[in-house]
Amino acid sequence: MLTRRRRRLHPNSRFSTVLPLSLCALAFVNCRNDSAGPAPIAGVIAFDSRAGDGFQDVFVSNADGSGRTNLTNSPGEDATPSWSPDGQMIAFQSDRELNVDIFVMRADGSAQTNLTKTIGADAQPAWSPDGRKIAFVSNRVGNIDVFVMNADGSAVLQLTTNGASDSYPAWSPDGGKIAFNSNRDGASASEIYVMNSDGTAQINLTNNPTADDAYPDWSPDGQKIAFSSDRDGRSEIYVMNTDGSGVVRVTQDRVFDAFPAWSPDGQKIAFVSEGGGGTSYQILVINADGSGRRVITAGRSVRWRP
Repeated sequence: MLTRRRRRLHPNSRFSTVLPLSLCALAFVNCRNDSAGPAPIAGVIAFDSRAGDGFQDVFVSNADGSGRTNLTNSPGEDATPSWSPDGQMIAFQSDRELNVDIFVMRADGSAQTNLTKTIGADAQPAWSPDGRKIAFVSNRVGNIDVFVMNADGSAVLQLTTNGASDSYPAWSPDGGKIAFNSNRDGASASEIYVMNSDGTAQINLTNNPTADDAYPDWSPDGQKIAFSSDRDGRSEIYVMNTDGSGVVRVTQDRVFDAFPAWSPDGQKIAFVSEGGGGTSYQILVINADGSGRRVITAGRSVRWRP
């Protein structure tokens, strides 16, 4: 989780990476809207939130924040939802069975099933575009690395094997590549890397060793990657070309912004923004150029339904 530098929790630190959200109480905060009469926002989002009963659960809502529904209702910590490409299933992480594991459920919250059931923590699932695989992060071999498995939990394959912490995998729309965070180039800085979906050809895209660059998400056309970075002094949302060139900052806030997520049509970006002195978080939506800022709901780790 990215924070302001005076209280930094590194995006690859051990269990800020796996369960960062248990540190935060979520609530609505005041935030400025750019327009008095905003146009409707189409679509459905999944996210995790502690607002309501105090437990961290996975929710869905319309992209404008209406129709908010708790899907998991678990006494554990449920977080980081990821939609299957057909929008019928959601993968998420949970510690409800006393270990952090990857679960899947139907989009209505039914049939919640543990896929991993291993020693160690498995977290941050990301469904492949063809629906056949789920990438995730695990410390099952003692280090935090990126793994991939079949969507039923079988055939687990480790993709990263260096001594650093690698986290938050994100598939390219064609399924050929995976972007992820890594601090392999310096213990105090996270970079955005990309690799082939089999783990080969791991390349540093950001090459910015003095800042934390984290939480990548590919645009639906495969031409851009949104990410967060504190390179300008605080965490903001940026967009770059998939080769790391053409970096553009798209938020200008006084608090940290992170966890960007492209809308299915590529016209908007949802993200998480801090308020309330660092103890509350809201989901916001902007146009892809940074305009049209809208507060949606209290929550974290937002993802749009395909």
